[in-house]
Amino acid sequence: MDPAEELALLVRTGWRLIVLDTFEEERALRMLERVAAACERKLVVWSIASGLGDEGQGAGTLDAGLQALESVSEPALVVLLDPQRGAQGDLAARRLRDLLPLLAKRRQCVVGLGPGLEFSTELGREAAIVELPLPRASELEPVFRKLRESTGDGAVTPAENAALSAAARAALGLTSGEAIRVFRKACARAGALNSTAVSWIVREKRQALRRTPALSFHDADLSLEDVGGLSELKRWLRERRRAFAEEAEQFGLPTPRGLLLLGVQGCGKSLCAKAVAREWQFPLLRLDLAAAFGSREQSVEATVREAVAVAESLAPAVLWIDEIEKGFAASAADPRTTRVFGAFLTWLSEKQSPVFVVATANDVASLPPELLRRGRFDELFFVDLPSPAERVEILAIHLRKRGREPRQFPLDDLSIEAERLSGAELEQVVIAGLYTAFSESRDLTAADLSNAIQETVPLYDTYEERIKELRDWARNRARPATLDVRAVDLFQRV
Repeated sequence: MDPAEELALLVRTGWRLIVLDTFEEERALRMLERVAAACERKLVVWSIASGLGDEGQGAGTLDAGLQALESVSEPALVVLLDPQRGAQGDLAARRLRDLLPLLAKRRQCVVGLGPGLEFSTELGREAAIVELPLPRASELEPVFRKLRESTGDGAVTPAENAALSAAARAALGLTSGEAIRVFRKACARAGALNSTAVSWIVREKRQALRRTPALSFHDADLSLEDVGGLSELKRWLRERRRAFAEEAEQFGLPTPRGLLLLGVQGCGKSLCAKAVAREWQFPLLRLDLAAAFGSREQSVEATVREAVAVAESLAPAVLWIDEIEKGFAASAADPRTTRVFGAFLTWLSEKQSPVFVVATANDVASLPPELLRRGRFDELFFVDLPSPAERVEILAIHLRKRGREPRQFPLDDLSIEAERLSGAELEQVVIAGLYTAFSESRDLTAADLSNAIQETVPLYDTYEERIKELRDWARNRARPATLDVRAVDLFQRV
């Protein structure tokens, strides 16, 4: 339901307390003004600095503001701005609780407005919680149109209409205030409303998202063709490429939720997260849960909620959570964050927005059982060391990427030599060989690659026991990311 409609319904049906959870104070106040008018109520605003309404009574503390509210007798929608900043122990909570019968009698409703706001435990059951999501493209486009018409030479031209829609989509993930400022700056910089201005909006958005703790915007510059091996995982992803379209819903398909990739370090888990965003043409966001739980800029709850809100505003999108087990380790160190992580797991299960979550993990021992339960993710894949055929493919990709023709090298022989190397180690083999050839002022040879393989100490040799434990755990709990016969044999034998 639209937040304005939900608020109006709550007011009309006699709710006395509402929490409006948002960072966007100005946008929320404009919406509340419309709700108050639709419900035939007066809008009265209190803040700790300005007090209550035009008279300014009750400034300084929340308790003083509630005392001033007792003198307001007409039907009203009373908005308390950041009331947690004016809280005065239990006194204000008790006074608000005493006011509840009077609020009902006068047809008044108190709305607490702010991010991560909660009333006291005693009032928790009395309050409805409404979240104001970040603006959609359909909301931003008319705002941008008015801005363009107020600063341009008249009505938007047909040529500008396409750029206007693109600009609204490009600004998704920003608050309305940020979107307006970014739009003005981009148009001024480009000199017009055109594709260049849209590109500037995207750049400015990346800068703005850096202010969101633990969330970053990434370029999806790799496709699935750039990932060697993992044939079964690739097939699974390609099957779901069209599952976000309207015809998939009409066919009876649920929207894909995401996948969890477990496996050996350096074998392509993170590459797959980037590649699926490119393959599906979705924006790619990276959520660092360890940073979220260690953030000092704002509460953990506010950090995670803001990150989720941004991801949902950009939907359809890919949300990449790298090394998710580190987030659980960080949360376990602070019992206060247990509830926040529980709420995040609930979001994974119940989210309605088309946000496809790709989580990776290297240490299965640190993952709680509730994360692995079906419903959080559509599938759990195990990514093992590459098979011989996959090692050939990976070497070919990195040679081709650096301007060499793979057919000029004995890749089958080199693959056998590199039996226990990961995909990341194979890339470094190619790079090391190139360094050797460059230092001797000649081109790369098979001998350079062979020497680099011999000089590489595989991760497997260092963490052999842990890798075997991971394989044993995944054998009956996870789906192999590759169905190469030799890989399956190795998987079962080692």
